[in-house]
Amino acid sequence: MDTSVEQRVCLKFCVANDISCSESLRMLQKAFGDSALSKTRAYEWYKQFKNGRTAIDDLSRAGRPSTANTEENVAKAKEIVLKNRRTSLRELASELSIAYGTAQQILVDTLGMRRVAARLVPKDLNFVQKHHRKTVAADLISEARNDPTFMKRIITGDETWVYQYDMETSQQSSEWRLENEPKPKKPRQSRSKVKILLTVFFDFRGVVHFEYLPPGRTVNKEYYLSVLMRLRDAVRRKRPELWSNNSWILHDDNAPSHRARTVLDYLTKHQINTIEQPPYSPDLAPCDFFLFPKLKLPLRGKRFDTLEAIKENATKELKAIPSSAYNKCMDDWIKRWHMCVASDGCYFEGDKINLPEN
Repeated sequence: MDTSVEQRVCLKFCVANDISCSESLRMLQKAFGDSALSKTRAYEWYKQFKNGRTAIDDLSRAGRPSTANTEENVAKAKEIVLKNRRTSLRELASELSIAYGTAQQILVDTLGMRRVAARLVPKDLNFVQKHHRKTVAADLISEARNDPTFMKRIITGDETWVYQYDMETSQQSSEWRLENEPKPKKPRQSRSKVKILLTVFFDFRGVVHFEYLPPGRTVNKEYYLSVLMRLRDAVRRKRPELWSNNSWILHDDNAPSHRARTVLDYLTKHQINTIEQPPYSPDLAPCDFFLFPKLKLPLRGKRFDTLEAIKENATKELKAIPSSAYNKCMDDWIKRWHMCVASDGCYFEGDKINLPEN
């Protein structure tokens, strides 16, 4: 039994035996010590028992509810957040006159919301560009569904810069620390100006061809045309089954050098099949969402002395990627087409999209 309730029983007993209030208080203080009721509370209870009260428990009374997480506050919080998605918990708590913790409970537990940072995207797409992305993705889904060999015939490629020094990601620089230990410190840094351009083409089995831009050269239509010539030779040597019936399919992006007239004429002359890449869509390009991030991550935070050292280490990491990763990349590519269609052509990375089971 609660100590305060025990003392009320004692006071009720004293009233029934005509013991004075002052004497009753003295007896409580002697029996309960520091836990004894205050003089004011003891006199209040003594008076109530003397006036005929029999209950020793507190009576129910009107007043502030035990929790502010009410249906009314939930509805108001939902209305406020929908009007301004950037409302802070403190602003919400102040507007509803509730505690900070209650505001957090309403948003997170009751409404199932979470505060997320905005994701950087290449462009604010207009409705035409969204429709184009959706159309291209739907066409590729149809091709993959009707032709079981479609994904195994695609050779995709692109260019990327490999730096002499590139900063570590925040995840790479994180460390395990005890609660009372200071956080690790990292000086502000930037990418080096020394860099070299890497061009890579790969399929579901692995790299078909790669090369580095020679010093003093620029990526123009003449250079890219020479790259395609070397790619054809690599296909002949490394993918003879695709070369024999000319069934391989080229996928690259819409860079000006890739769409120059001389390049298109070369593709037409040699009957090289191609698939379309929608503009402003790195989320639909395997090099951008798979290969280049996987290649560069182990190189971040390392400093190389020469261009040859950059080439050597980049080549080492490129060759270290297993063939199973390329195979999975093609499966992920198909999923991304489905996600693009499901999101009506919008950027979808980071969004939870429930795809229908095929």
